[in-house]
Amino acid sequence: MTAPQPAASPPPGPLPRASARSVLVVTVVHHPDDARIRFREIEALLEAGHPVTYAAPFSGYGIVPAPRAGLTTVDLPRAVGRRRLSALVAARRLLRTQAPSHAAVIIHDPELLLAAVGRRIPHLIWDVHEDTAAAIEVKDWLPVPVRRPAAAAIRALESAAERRHALLLAEPGYTDRFARAHPVIPNTTSVPDTVVPPGRDRVVYLGSVTVARGARVMAEAGRLLRERTDGAVTVEIIGPARDEESHRILDDAQARGDLRLHGFVANETALRLVSGSLAGLSLLRDEPNYRHSTPTKVYEYLAHGVPVVTTPLPLARDLVEASTGGLVVPFDDAEAVADAVLRLWNHPEEAARMGASGHSYARAHHDWRSTKDAFVEAVRAVMAGHPADPPRSPGVGTTTGPPEPGGYS
Repeated sequence: MTAPQPAASPPPGPLPRASARSVLVVTVVHHPDDARIRFREIEALLEAGHPVTYAAPFSGYGIVPAPRAGLTTVDLPRAVGRRRLSALVAARRLLRTQAPSHAAVIIHDPELLLAAVGRRIPHLIWDVHEDTAAAIEVKDWLPVPVRRPAAAAIRALESAAERRHALLLAEPGYTDRFARAHPVIPNTTSVPDTVVPPGRDRVVYLGSVTVARGARVMAEAGRLLRERTDGAVTVEIIGPARDEESHRILDDAQARGDLRLHGFVANETALRLVSGSLAGLSLLRDEPNYRHSTPTKVYEYLAHGVPVVTTPLPLARDLVEASTGGLVVPFDDAEAVADAVLRLWNHPEEAARMGASGHSYARAHHDWRSTKDAFVEAVRAVMAGHPADPPRSPGVGTTTGPPEPGGYS
């Protein structure tokens, strides 16, 4: 990515009606304070002069929305596990009543494609966060015999969605799933101009926790570090457990003094906790849905000058190696994680070099400030009725699927 430059498209001029530039943003799955949705995309739209109606499961997550000029919030039921029907019914009702009065509609959950079936919403955008079909094959709440057919159904739903709606992709690696070219809006973060050097006493993990994301490994690594440093280094988890097994693992580890749990923390506060840490952990397993994605936490650690300790998923490994901003450890290996952290603890000058190198690389290549104009342009293209046009802002490309005749209907 290049350094931030002015948007190629002109700023929005005065429009006669709010609906001529307003955007409806909908999720029933994600936390209302999800960093990509709330603090990057919605903020970019508001800053560009687009009023936003944000429909999300606020009460389902125990969130009271903070006032923000230009932002209207709507509470929806939360879709979780097998309890999804009421959320889909409410979302379908919302789309019927609210979509026509907004210039663009952005949905963030694949199940919301079902809520849009049968409704003509030519200005709907699906923001593709993950490879849902691959992810569903490891969902504990779904019976094993149902997982493969469900994954096949999701692939079919994706193909139908591409024919009817505009898409934004959070990863270039999602290209192969689709036939046409779509804007890629990477899930990066805003990179501060300056950072503090890595500290000595805290190792952090930022994000939701599951066993596949390293719950058991972090608990064991926390024990090893506590024993080998006589309590001088603590592993801190900034984020919620997503399932009962992870809850049990983390709670037991905290009771033993092996971990410190913060639970869910608002993005701005969470990043302050990350800053000054000795290392940031990204310990995802080798699962199909992780192989084509860069964990956002890796961007966030690099952006704040914190050395990364990551498992060798291809994109995370490549990012850490290109930035020289961290260390790569084997999958499911708590001993290796503890050894990597101890290496940084015993060699603070090496940790400082990694932190500085990672921050410099993130500023040059992965700063949301260089991306947000392209996101706004992509939304405006849908508003104008030509969503296939690639964004003109620097640093963001499109996927290169084969062309398909016809436009979005």
